[in-house]
Amino acid sequence: MPARRPPGRVIGAQPDDLKLYRAKRSAQRTPEPFGGGVGTQPGSRVFVVQKHAARRLHWDLRLELGGVLKSWAVPKGPSRDPAEKRLAVEVEDHPLEYADFEGVIPEGNYGAGRVIVWDFGRWEPVDDPDEGLHKGKLLFDLYGYKLRGRWTLVRTK
Repeated sequence: MPARRPPGRVIGAQPDDLKLYRAKRSAQRTPEPFGGGVGTQPGSRVFVVQKHAARRLHWDLRLELGGVLKSWAVPKGPSRDPAEKRLAVEVEDHPLEYADFEGVIPEGNYGAGRVIVWDFGRWEPVDDPDEGLHKGKLLFDLYGYKLRGRWTLVRTK
């Protein structure tokens, strides 16, 4: 398994990057990480897919970018068939520490249910990832245990 916390200069999210994430959660009521801890080295690109048995089962795709985990909920989970398109709904950024979070979010909390790491690895953008997100088309390669190869996130209207 790839190192989850590579050594090196620690970087992290800016205070406002996780404002929405923190507004939806209570540090006293959920075991989820709140950020501000250990980051990763510059240029690191971790990805994680978490299986989330919340009110409705779904998978969460998270890509490390800009000191946070950019996140999308994927209701049917990722498909290994390149011809099959899947809905991915962008959700709030998550702290880097969420990449290895597994556990149960208690009832009565946002996202209540069991979370497990389904796949983990590194990702590489094909082009500038910030520009791709801004334009609505992000092409990237995944190097995980289950997911490998070229992927595309496309914003629809």
